[in-house]
Amino acid sequence: MVVMDATFVIPLWMDLVAVGIGALQGAMFASGYRNAELDLLGVALIGIASGFGGGIVRDLLLSDDIASFHSDWYIVTASVMALVGMLIAHRLQRIETFITVMDAVTIGVFGAIGTTKALSAGLPWVPSIFVGVAAAVGGSIMRDVLLHLPIQLMHVGSLYAVAAAAGGLSIVILLQWGVNVTIAGFIGVAITFVIRMLSVLLGWKLPAQTQLRRRRVL
Repeated sequence: MVVMDATFVIPLWMDLVAVGIGALQGAMFASGYRNAELDLLGVALIGIASGFGGGIVRDLLLSDDIASFHSDWYIVTASVMALVGMLIAHRLQRIETFITVMDAVTIGVFGAIGTTKALSAGLPWVPSIFVGVAAAVGGSIMRDVLLHLPIQLMHVGSLYAVAAAAGGLSIVILLQWGVNVTIAGFIGVAITFVIRMLSVLLGWKLPAQTQLRRRRVL
């Protein structure tokens, strides 16, 4: 069991960037979803939920106060970025690579905060990694639930959860070796980022359930 009394802390501006990118992507996704009749408020709400949904999921799992509600800046940032994403979605879709990069950073940051916050609350390392993964992907889950869609991270080829879990595991191992929590956190972010980006660039994916079934039949 990893024992620690400190949580991976990042500057407020970096946390707000992560929230903003999540809100931006959520709003862009909702704006481009043709099968749902969403008004402007609906798109904005989905963007906001995507922005700090991961933090809400994390704090609910830890039975803790929702951190996003302790500062005005979280809701303000998520709201503004959701509106920006909604208004210029057709332009931002042309620079998908940039959004993918920022998304990978966001997953890593939320995963690191979730994992270390769970560890500092006294959870064993396996549940702590689970909390980190939930924090990393919570925003996209809330977005898909609000849109009545199948959860995207369960689709073949996403590797969102795998990347976040690898980052969380690396943090646990580094802390066990006595590495400073902040250094371990940033290394975890980097590992999550690299795995997510390589999965996009190289087409890494887990085998589909239908492929496993076909092999058993053969």
